[in-house]
Amino acid sequence: MAATYDLILRGGTLVNHDGVGARDVGVTAGRIAGIGDLSRASAGDVIDCAGLHVLPGVIDSQVHFREPGLEHKEDLETGSRAAVMGGVTAVFEMPNTNPLTTSAEALADKVTRGHHRMHCDFAFWVGGTHENANDIPELERLPGAAGIKVFMGSSTGSLLVEDDPGVAAILAKTRRRAAFHAEDEFRLEERKHLRVPGDPTSHHVWRDEITALQCTQRLVRIARAQRATIHVLHVSTGEEIDFLRDHKDVASVEATPHHLSLDASLYATIGTKLQMNPPVRDKRHQDHIWWGLSQGIVDILGSDHAPHTLEEKAKPYPASPSGMPGVQTLVPLMLDHVAAGRLTLERFVDLSSAGPARLFGIAGKGRVAVGYDADFTIVDLKRHETIRNSWIASRCGWTPYDGRQVTGWPIGTIVRGARVMWDGELTTPSRGEATRFHQDL
Repeated sequence: MAATYDLILRGGTLVNHDGVGARDVGVTAGRIAGIGDLSRASAGDVIDCAGLHVLPGVIDSQVHFREPGLEHKEDLETGSRAAVMGGVTAVFEMPNTNPLTTSAEALADKVTRGHHRMHCDFAFWVGGTHENANDIPELERLPGAAGIKVFMGSSTGSLLVEDDPGVAAILAKTRRRAAFHAEDEFRLEERKHLRVPGDPTSHHVWRDEITALQCTQRLVRIARAQRATIHVLHVSTGEEIDFLRDHKDVASVEATPHHLSLDASLYATIGTKLQMNPPVRDKRHQDHIWWGLSQGIVDILGSDHAPHTLEEKAKPYPASPSGMPGVQTLVPLMLDHVAAGRLTLERFVDLSSAGPARLFGIAGKGRVAVGYDADFTIVDLKRHETIRNSWIASRCGWTPYDGRQVTGWPIGTIVRGARVMWDGELTTPSRGEATRFHQDL
């Protein structure tokens, strides 16, 4: 008797942990139920994927969706809409909202706000602070918690933990992998005079490579002393890549599409739209991060989606805020790099699906396997498109890549068996739910 499924992805090329090849995928009740030749099977919905590649759902483990408190820039609905329009099926959102996500109550509020309102699945980082260090064993295990995130460089209010004892107190309590923004706050304060009013090119002079490397070295030293595992976010320097190469037993490494795709020469054309923390730097750093990616030093990609309005970004430097949107452009940018031969499609899957699941203990996501969530990013590797501001679904409505031509494009986003986006259109009402982790089971 022929098998029956709710959904069949038929005729596509499946890219998975066990190789690349022509295989169909069957879905029942939101979970993967069959893989292989399903030509004799039937389903309530059959998607013709001929000429397309079916990837495990892309997971972006670093986004800022600004809710609560800064909804004029973004909120959980608009940010997640941008995610699925770009082929992203799950996100981890950051704690520097207002109020800060530093308590059980604040986390529960975000989970409630996101449930069946966000278009993709989600988890939320909990901010580690001087004040909540003793509560971390409970906080990092709450439903919807991605883990603990610490800002060692300038951030929002009490989320800043710049001192070694403060970081040590947090890492002494963590059992999950904690994520860090590693820029040395003491050096940033000493070098503030290097900011030139009206000149955003001075941003990466002020926040130089030593500021990043010095903090990353301090962080690794503390992690070793506390026998903790850490995740270094948005590595921006070649020096950090060289240092972290020898410390992968305690530290995992994230690279961002903007540090891989943009360099400081673009300040001349897009000005403060390029302004990020840590900064986009000279091309030698970009080249060395690519080398680190090719050598397996980089573990995952994260967009660091951090939207601001165009009016805010138009303020003269340094009054202009740091941050740019990125969740929607992660997939097309990296597929363009695949087309250019800078990485393989299999490596992209490892960086964006299997890698996050492996590092953070995500349950039921990150690969195409029977019993796993039916999350898929369906792409056309040959499609030529131009990224435009008009395509951006984020509330901010702009991208630093406006006008950039790419080869490779997200065609479909499927979240737990629901076709959420297809060929540039939202097709299913928002139904995002909290991501499950292995310690929850």
